[in-house]
Amino acid sequence: MLRSSVKAGVLILAGVMLCSSMDVQASGLSSVLPNGGINIALAQGTSLESMSLNAGKTDVVLETVVSASEVDEAAAKAKAEARAAAKAKELETLRNMVIADVNRYVNIRSIPSEDGEVLGKLYDNSAGVLVSEQDGWYEITSGTVTGFVKAEYVVTGDAAVELSKEVGTRLATVQCDGLYVRKEPSTDAPILGMVAFEDELLVYEETDEWIKVDTVEGDGYVSAEYVTLHTEFVQAESREEEEARLEKERQEREKAQKAAQAAAKKKVITYVSSDGGTEMGRAVAEYALQFVGNPYKWGGTSLTKGADCSGFVMSVYENFGVSLPHSSAADRKQGYAVDGLENAQPGDLICYSGHVALYIGDGEIVHAASKKSGIKVSRADYKKILAIRRIF
Repeated sequence: MLRSSVKAGVLILAGVMLCSSMDVQASGLSSVLPNGGINIALAQGTSLESMSLNAGKTDVVLETVVSASEVDEAAAKAKAEARAAAKAKELETLRNMVIADVNRYVNIRSIPSEDGEVLGKLYDNSAGVLVSEQDGWYEITSGTVTGFVKAEYVVTGDAAVELSKEVGTRLATVQCDGLYVRKEPSTDAPILGMVAFEDELLVYEETDEWIKVDTVEGDGYVSAEYVTLHTEFVQAESREEEEARLEKERQEREKAQKAAQAAAKKKVITYVSSDGGTEMGRAVAEYALQFVGNPYKWGGTSLTKGADCSGFVMSVYENFGVSLPHSSAADRKQGYAVDGLENAQPGDLICYSGHVALYIGDGEIVHAASKKSGIKVSRADYKKILAIRRIF
């Protein structure tokens, strides 16, 4: 089932937006931009009081002395205040949310009455924003829908804050390319691996300086300076969106049938079922399995010489005339959603924290796992699944 999501986020990005430092030299003054702040270092024997800049006919004398430690302290204080303000704002946002606590869904109506027209559905554990309250009904906005839900079927306030910890998906979005993941929350700790720009990683723990995340190499820590944090919730679906989703799924199945027939003519697959999609997906899975044992390569797209997780999925599907992005985060938005691993079919994309794989059936996946293991077969539930997307 395809549903949109809402994000309640706190901005943790601070300092420069590069994973490594930058050095700039200028007339004896060295300005260094290290991870997490700005530091000023003077060349030996030079003081700020003695420096002057000639601006035409006027000498501009620098008289203020600012020590490196003072700059660091000021930057650290500013970052701490910004984080505290952002967290307070996020907490207030969560308190103002309405989260459905029902078996399946609660109807969103045009007026605060069961006689009102049904405008859409707020699915269990889906969220919206509280607008007003009247006579046992909440007016909410969720996705494109604004209407009324019965208060007895939802929670808000502190109860919503607590429930959000269970039903929301806390993610860290990487803001630079090649960000190190470390085994412990320290720059002295061994490097576990690297993650790419805009990768979305499942968050386990948070401090002001370090975020514990789920990566393909295992649980590790990334610097809070180079990620943004947000909590993702499922939103309501309007009647029009539900109709459009069902129509899109119909068209995708039709498209898959045509692609399967074309692939059969090229002898990429040797048979086509009556519905097309299932056999096409299985053909994708079977094609991908022949590359098991080949190497993993960061940023790679070669099925034989080396590919990373999204490069592997992209190149497999490219063989069937389908273009997918070279991004595990973007793969979460391809095709249409599948509810639960029990409904997955061969060829489906299985999306994890900073990782993507191809489902091959019987609860297993094939994926470009890591440098150590290369392309291999694993259990699909070896780590938490964030989304399942069906292309065919």
